[in-house]
Amino acid sequence: MKRNLKVVGIILAMFIITQLIGLYVINYYSPTQVINNVQQNVSAPNSLPFGLEPPPETSQANVLQTLLYIIPSFIIAILIFFILTRFKAEFVLKAWFFIVVIIALATSLISFLPSTTLFLIIALVVAVPLAFIKIYKRNFLIHNLTELFIYPGIASIFVALLSTAGNPDRGVYAMIALLILISIYDLWAVWHSGIMQKMAKYQIDKLKIFAGFLIPEISKQVKMKFQKMKKLGKKRNKVQINIALLGGGDVVFPLIMAGVVLRKFGFTNLLGMQLPVASLLIVLGATLGLTGLLIFGKRKKPYPAMPFISAGIFIALGACYLLLG
Repeated sequence: MKRNLKVVGIILAMFIITQLIGLYVINYYSPTQVINNVQQNVSAPNSLPFGLEPPPETSQANVLQTLLYIIPSFIIAILIFFILTRFKAEFVLKAWFFIVVIIALATSLISFLPSTTLFLIIALVVAVPLAFIKIYKRNFLIHNLTELFIYPGIASIFVALLSTAGNPDRGVYAMIALLILISIYDLWAVWHSGIMQKMAKYQIDKLKIFAGFLIPEISKQVKMKFQKMKKLGKKRNKVQINIALLGGGDVVFPLIMAGVVLRKFGFTNLLGMQLPVASLLIVLGATLGLTGLLIFGKRKKPYPAMPFISAGIFIALGACYLLLG
């Protein structure tokens, strides 16, 4: 087994919570709602803050053009990251992470507050100290708590770029292609080149941060040793502990797919409630794919998560079209 059941349960719970928060945030910024297969315009849609609304010309783009907006952005971001690591520009990298975390956190927090300038400022006031603790101080609780809200903010931006009111299918098709490409890259980066492991090691060892979930694993032997030292009044020595990791991309890409599916299928009346059934199926498929990896993967061996998550998503997407049309 790759991890003990307690750690697996924590990772899966955080993954699901992030997806559910994300669906709320994405729906908050959606200009349309689909209820029982009828698309309705929102009378006063909430715009993304900080000028993050995609430019008007992107709404007329086809699937290929949409991918050409997104894929080069990922490539450029990765190249910049490697260039900065090459020159050991930790200060610049931390500042970059700091700004991104503030924007993503505030974008998510705003969706839970009244839509006024005052509450936009409040969201920033809350986001800045949380981002500071996350990036410049080491605190597992704050790190993982902020992760739950960072990816919903990022996903809402990409969903707005991928899906438009007039062409919700574009986002679904673009994400299918994107997930295939990302899964292939993930396989190569983890099992062939080792880039993912190097990036994670650099983030943790040099930057003292990590883009993703971080769950410490303390063995029973270490716990017993700590308890014994506490009883004897001895000072605790530093010990090496294992850490369970789940990269941010493994969280945000399933959420983006769930978001574009929400724009496509909307809400369905189920048991007297309007629920985002199709999007929840995507979350379920992604969760089952991740669960299989965590349970059946060998311990301490790195695995590319996206191929497993994408497989679950594609099965769930097929179920969406089969059940909901």
